[in-house]
Amino acid sequence: MKTITSVVEMKEWSRLHRKNGKSIGLVPTMGFLHDGHLSLMTRARDENDFVVVSIFVNPTQFGPGEDLDRYPRDPEGDAAKCGDAGVDVIFMPYVPAMYGPDFQTYVEPGKASLPLCGASRPGHFRGVTTVCLKLFNIVAASKAYFGQKDFQQLQVIKTMVRDFDMDLEIVPCPIVREEDGLAMSSRNAYLSPDERKQALCLSEALEEARKLFVGCETSPSKYLRVMEERIKREPAAVIDYISLVHPETLEDLQMVGDAAVAVLAVYVGKTRLIDNMTLGHNT
Repeated sequence: MKTITSVVEMKEWSRLHRKNGKSIGLVPTMGFLHDGHLSLMTRARDENDFVVVSIFVNPTQFGPGEDLDRYPRDPEGDAAKCGDAGVDVIFMPYVPAMYGPDFQTYVEPGKASLPLCGASRPGHFRGVTTVCLKLFNIVAASKAYFGQKDFQQLQVIKTMVRDFDMDLEIVPCPIVREEDGLAMSSRNAYLSPDERKQALCLSEALEEARKLFVGCETSPSKYLRVMEERIKREPAAVIDYISLVHPETLEDLQMVGDAAVAVLAVYVGKTRLIDNMTLGHNT
């Protein structure tokens, strides 16, 4: 396994292997890797000749007052985990390499980026799509792997790849959870022991939604009310949003049928957590 920090070197490495007909799987991350990330690497390892993991805390997707400076970092631990997972290259560029002093061109994502996290974090998806487009161009991967915990991000990126006619397959991968149900996230490290217990309200609220779906409930308001009631039982939990949306358009549903996703964002203490559950015949 090698670590590359230069954009030029990364492009040369990728060009050589693509020229030889080899496939490259890319796992984009911001580091502080956990088992959720490792599941993406395992999938990429199974489906490609080479695996590249990018580790880059992207400043353009953080808004004023957000946690850019304190976002958890563990480069040595990340390298060890990548090595154990059979990764071929860690691409770890420095900020000036990705955003030079005269950088001025950004992706403007469409309507899928506007609700939910897009409304709570203005400019967030502009930064996400811009850095992903850069990574896709630099690594020239055959496939890129994203976890479904960031459900809206996944839809926004899939739309960008489609609209720009990119020769790249976006591979969605299932949410990986702790044994007690909490969705794995680098930001879980911010939680105190008491907040960690209270954070279970997210997955438990989604489980309440699943039960309603199994019971053939069709009223979105009933889902939202039940999820809200569960979250408000925790003193440290403050709801950012709870929605029941169409899995592709992310538009709020007027009636729950075969296709629905329950999505939520909740502050537990000062830590903002997101989670979701697809409701369907396999729920």
